[in-house]
Amino acid sequence: MAGVPDNPRYQLGLRDSLRILWPYVKRNFMNQVEGIWFIVVYLIVFQLLILQLPIAYAGMIAFGIFVVAVGLMFFMEGLRLGLMPLGEEIGSVLPKNSRMPVILVFAFLLGAGATFAEPAIAVLKAAGAGVKPAEAPLLYSLLNDFSGQLVSAVGVGVGVAVMLGVLRFFFMWPLKYLAIPAVAGLLSLSFYFSQVPLLSDVLGLAWDCGAVTTGPVTVPLVLALGIGVCRVVSGDSGGGNSGFGIVTLASLFPILAVLMLAMYHHTAGDYWGGPNYRGDTTVAAAVDVTAEPVIEIEKSLEPITDAEFQAYLDSGELPDGYELAMHGGNARLVNGKIEVLEPEMVITKPYRRDFTFTSSESWDTTIALDATAKTAFTDALRAIIPLCVFLYFVLRIVLRQRLQPRNDVGVGVTFAFVGMILFGAGIALGLTPLGGQLGSNVPVAFAEIFPWGLNHIEGPLFGADAGKVVAICFAFFLGYGATLAEPALNALGDTVERITVGAFRKKLLMQSVAFGVGCGIAAGIFKMAYGIPLFWMLAPPYLLVLVLTWISPDEFVNFSWDSAGVTTGPITVPLVLAMGLGVGANIPGVSDGFGILALASVGPILTVLGVGLYTQRVQRRAQRKVDETVETLAPADAN
Repeated sequence: MAGVPDNPRYQLGLRDSLRILWPYVKRNFMNQVEGIWFIVVYLIVFQLLILQLPIAYAGMIAFGIFVVAVGLMFFMEGLRLGLMPLGEEIGSVLPKNSRMPVILVFAFLLGAGATFAEPAIAVLKAAGAGVKPAEAPLLYSLLNDFSGQLVSAVGVGVGVAVMLGVLRFFFMWPLKYLAIPAVAGLLSLSFYFSQVPLLSDVLGLAWDCGAVTTGPVTVPLVLALGIGVCRVVSGDSGGGNSGFGIVTLASLFPILAVLMLAMYHHTAGDYWGGPNYRGDTTVAAAVDVTAEPVIEIEKSLEPITDAEFQAYLDSGELPDGYELAMHGGNARLVNGKIEVLEPEMVITKPYRRDFTFTSSESWDTTIALDATAKTAFTDALRAIIPLCVFLYFVLRIVLRQRLQPRNDVGVGVTFAFVGMILFGAGIALGLTPLGGQLGSNVPVAFAEIFPWGLNHIEGPLFGADAGKVVAICFAFFLGYGATLAEPALNALGDTVERITVGAFRKKLLMQSVAFGVGCGIAAGIFKMAYGIPLFWMLAPPYLLVLVLTWISPDEFVNFSWDSAGVTTGPITVPLVLAMGLGVGANIPGVSDGFGILALASVGPILTVLGVGLYTQRVQRRAQRKVDETVETLAPADAN
């Protein structure tokens, strides 16, 4: 028709645009809420009902958690639209068009750059605030004076791991031939560290760094590169077993890098209080608690009123919950009964904990919103932009490739950048205060401590032994429930069920991983509650893992080791890390709370390997019965 363009463009108003976008935004937002709600609600309920302590700055924490969910929604969508297409395009083209040295250099830079972009790295940088320098000087310096070197060491470790993973794909090396020597070397080095007082404080941080690195940025990008290499080498489409294993290496080598960095500074003596220290030695040895609200607790006995006294005289019975204490008197045995003459008896009301906030503010006024936003913006700028520029440079300049038409990489990068800003601000306002509060309060179950925000000693609520059991059970269900809520675990379950042809079902894998993580976090609390050195908590499960790895089939080894990577999501890491540091700060004799993430990582490897071997044994037994039945029926068929 004359005058009508062939491709007319329709202009939508703001209301129509929002009506179209709302279902999409709502679905993505609820996907993030599904991964958050259990762990947040569980922490709040435990503090309110079990520990009987209020949530301070509840309004700020609620706002922060909402911002975290929105930030993750933008970040994960930006990852899908921006970073992943770049990584997949390079992963599919680079192995075809480049030589081995170029591929290895790119693998190293990709691993290091992805590490800097991990959301949990920002939490690691902030973890040093709660470490007492007088109790752990070297650990304090690594987290404060040398925090940039620490993050760089972690990035170098991941870069080397990705390089080694690419070589493994090229030469078809079984994962067990790399994982077993690496873990054996790390355990040997850790044993040496455990014998040196200053170095032993660093073990928890080093092993936790391995868990921090395998997050939502590193895993997809390095898997895209690994699958691309496998397509070139073996023609694998990437849907089988080829992508597994590289995440394992990316979680092992950062541990080695941090241990080496700690050994260097220990030898140089430039840590806090060391002979060559050049920093500020006036840092207070205690954690700054000025930002905490003051809560007063009435611990005196309740007075018994005249009416209650008269009711006792009339009935002769104690009201429910009252306590009777008897002292002195003359006891004698009369007709098989013990009679006590002239005892001193005291009837009291039970102890009631009445909390009174001296400040009713729902927002921590010491946390400036503009400063928090500025820090989050700077961290996001340093993390996202260099990685995207590097990927685009490799694609356009090195490989001379163009992105597909209508590609939304620019929009994706913008979403990832905005999401990283919101996520960082939400962590500072919501998850870190919540985890820190609960972690500081958990020891009140079994020890006399200063709970978070209180101006006097409380506890133990349940007694020394029973309280430790309560804290350990709390940690188990925290790890178990939080792991089942991780979206990555569902994806891993689908993949494993497909590549094992139903031998290892999705539900079985999810339960195995969740149980292993729960046991690992519970073991972390057990370690701190009973003052057990981290090495003696890590060595037994890892030695057993090495044995199971050696006797297990390669396909089980690959996804069993990588199952630890799905447990360290962007929500689990900040909360567990903040909780562990809070617990460590409030237990006498414990200098830090690191090590929980490390134990949470080895737990699922152990359980999945064990369940895999058991499943294989059951299958072999069933196959043996089928073969015996066929052999029994064969002569009859022949006749």
